[in-house]
Amino acid sequence: MILKLEQRYDRIFLVIVMDVKRLIDILDVKEEQALAFCSIYKDKLEYEDLQNAIDNYCANMVESFMENYKKELLDKYNLYKNNYDNKKIISIDAMGGDKGPNAVLGGMNQYLYQNGEGKVFFRVFGDEKKLRKLLAKYPRVSRNCEVIHAPNVIKPTDKVMDVLRHAQDTSMYMAIKDVREGKSAAVISAGNTGILMSLSKLALKTIDGISRPAITTMLPSGAGDSRVVVLDLGANVQCDETILFDFAVLGSVYAEVVGHMPKPKLGVLNIGSEETKGNETLVHLNKVLTENKDELPYDYIGFVEANDISAGRVQVVVTDGFTGNIVLKTVEGTARLVKRVVVENFKKSVLAIIGAFFLIHVFKRLKHKIDPRSYAGATFLGLRGFAVKTHGNSDALAFANSIGYTVKLTKANLNGLIDERARALADVRATINAEPEK
Repeated sequence: MILKLEQRYDRIFLVIVMDVKRLIDILDVKEEQALAFCSIYKDKLEYEDLQNAIDNYCANMVESFMENYKKELLDKYNLYKNNYDNKKIISIDAMGGDKGPNAVLGGMNQYLYQNGEGKVFFRVFGDEKKLRKLLAKYPRVSRNCEVIHAPNVIKPTDKVMDVLRHAQDTSMYMAIKDVREGKSAAVISAGNTGILMSLSKLALKTIDGISRPAITTMLPSGAGDSRVVVLDLGANVQCDETILFDFAVLGSVYAEVVGHMPKPKLGVLNIGSEETKGNETLVHLNKVLTENKDELPYDYIGFVEANDISAGRVQVVVTDGFTGNIVLKTVEGTARLVKRVVVENFKKSVLAIIGAFFLIHVFKRLKHKIDPRSYAGATFLGLRGFAVKTHGNSDALAFANSIGYTVKLTKANLNGLIDERARALADVRATINAEPEK
């Protein structure tokens, strides 16, 4: 037995998250030894208990084994714990999206290639047999991930209410649950947006003082690499004044922390900039924000129109999910149109092709600016954990960018600042409902 342990010491750390039967099979130990080693990890990984288990296990071994391999075990434990403490463990729903797990794993591989190994650890949920077969093509990913079997998949055509009754063993829900249990810092999925939102809200809950989470990302705007935060992009079709006020809180913090925009300029999307334009909800919200402008931690500039988003006039745009989703799809469609028109026109003549050669660097910057894949990740902002939605048709590049976006989120104290901001503006928020209806 000792010989086998010595030969396979490198795998001991890995089996702590396995069930007892698999531990017995791998190490060929007695059942009572396996139970003693694994009982505290069957449901939840506890790092302090892990260290104690290593000590107890090694204490029963010969002195040479203890001296040679205890340090190795503890080093692996400390590495894993360090990654967790730095919020670099990401849960992946590998079965969501139109292109399947191959695009997901390809994106993970691309991210690791560009950013290096050992910095991010992935917990991948899906069909274990299919995933392990695909991982043979991606050794870099295989070294930096753990596969957790999920027997079922949520389809794009599934209805929210139907899924809620049998979601427990799906790759999407199991990945979200991983965040709730503290095993990972964020979840990424390219699956059904409505179901992902419902399951995330159910499992992770909203931050105190925030009525509903909003789908949030940064779209291209203005000159250079400037971006504009837009929310909601599709989670909440109908929104009252209180919900839109909460979106302003979420968007302003997001712009400051993620976009590095101190005291951002914030506007409410409307059909015109005049105070009398729009429905009663927007007029009422604008009145409250204008009257309390000096108390707001952002620079409220009033109503903005859709053309202001790309003009760089504003840094945060607040709107309902119905309008926001139309804005998002319009931006993506316009980007594809520009790309197609440019390519087609430069192919029309030899002189155009020669001209394009001298402008190649300009076109590369333009492509990066307008390519929807460069802003593929969008977070459900306002939840107590990070849930990131990437496009259903995401390819490897889009998914790699979503991972980079997610890692950036986990490094910031975003939710802590949202909670602080919501508390600070509670009195202003209360005035919305106090206003008499007209």
